[in-house]
Amino acid sequence: MKQNQIASFPVQELQLVYKQKFNPSDRPKITTSEEAYRVLLSTWNLGTIGFIEEFKILLLNRANRVIGCYEVSSGGLCGTIADPRVIFAVALKCCAVGLILAHNHPSGNLVPSNSDLELTSKLKMAGKLLDIIILDHIILSNDFYFSFADEGIT
Repeated sequence: MKQNQIASFPVQELQLVYKQKFNPSDRPKITTSEEAYRVLLSTWNLGTIGFIEEFKILLLNRANRVIGCYEVSSGGLCGTIADPRVIFAVALKCCAVGLILAHNHPSGNLVPSNSDLELTSKLKMAGKLLDIIILDHIILSNDFYFSFADEGIT
């Protein structure tokens, strides 16, 4: 690229701004997998939980209070894509220090698949590099859940 071409595309300055629109002490505090399940379930479309697989993350601050819930992806009957770059981009932008991963199995079978186990391991390793802790991975249905943390998997 010639010098005059470079000058026509100047590098833009980035500015980072973080504005809280809530008092952190007013947000739900997650201390158990059941509390996480209840918060997650409140964000799920119960009309499609047995039909469409979705992957969401609960973003937590240092006190394990919920910053927010983000839908990473929505797929089909048998799966959805959970891109680690999207997950951690959202976590970094929200200044989250902890994450709870969550997805549903439309089949109602709450046993984690090999893909679920591999993804959780991959995200845990990535989180360590960024000092973002993966606290749990919950597979849910409208009436029950499976917690990786409760089962000693995470």
